[in-house]
Amino acid sequence: MILDLDIGNTLTKWRLKNSNSNEIIDRGSIWTRDRWENSESIPDFRDIKVMRVSNVGGKEVLAEVERIARRFRVPLHVARSTIKFAGVRNAYKEPEKLGIDRWLGLLAAFHGFGACFVVDCGSAITIDVVKADGGHLGGYIAPGIRLMKESLKLGTKNVAIDPDDSHKGLMNFGTSTQEAVSHGIYLSALGHITLAYKQAFNISKLQLPIILTGGDAQLVAGGLEFESFCWPDMVYAGLELMFPVTDAEKLGNLSGKPINKNEIGLADLVGSC
Repeated sequence: MILDLDIGNTLTKWRLKNSNSNEIIDRGSIWTRDRWENSESIPDFRDIKVMRVSNVGGKEVLAEVERIARRFRVPLHVARSTIKFAGVRNAYKEPEKLGIDRWLGLLAAFHGFGACFVVDCGSAITIDVVKADGGHLGGYIAPGIRLMKESLKLGTKNVAIDPDDSHKGLMNFGTSTQEAVSHGIYLSALGHITLAYKQAFNISKLQLPIILTGGDAQLVAGGLEFESFCWPDMVYAGLELMFPVTDAEKLGNLSGKPINKNEIGLADLVGSC
């Protein structure tokens, strides 16, 4: 079995993949700061033949993963941002400081779509743009929808905010303080993405495909005026591209890549965009 880890600041997502059939066997998540051996929501490490890791959770978390890998004698591949890889050139002056989840996501997106506009709708909303020649233009980072809601909970007394609003109706003017807050946050996220997309068009002169990932990808896709692709496993796909193990991965067939606009990869996990 292959164990892929996408370690975020808040949540660590994991996925088990059969190294022979390329089939995804299981998946789950734990809080990043939880100790792995104290959780029931983890795979059996005795079955793991190789581990691939994307980590933005910090050195302490990675050290724990390395300790487990040594304990069970599992080869460990830790992804790192570089100047260039798989035809993409990193725009950062210090390439290693580009978040590895962003780097893996834009690598997978470029491999699957060519020139692209990549949005991760997680705790933060990150945006990256890659031109047709593989040149990374750079990106933007802003607070994510849930983070904005949490900040307003702290700063606004007695305003209950539904963390799981549907995009339906969120474009309307709010007729209560709760609605005004929720709808305003949603429009802020959409406005940020829309303005960035128009900026990318001004530079590239192309209607770039929009590739969305992250926990709020579906919510964001519902309000965008542009068509989009949702790819929940995009960071995992970047790990496959960087450290191919299965025959399918070595041929460049990345997991869960959506085929049609508004079609979501791995539709059994989340609803359609």
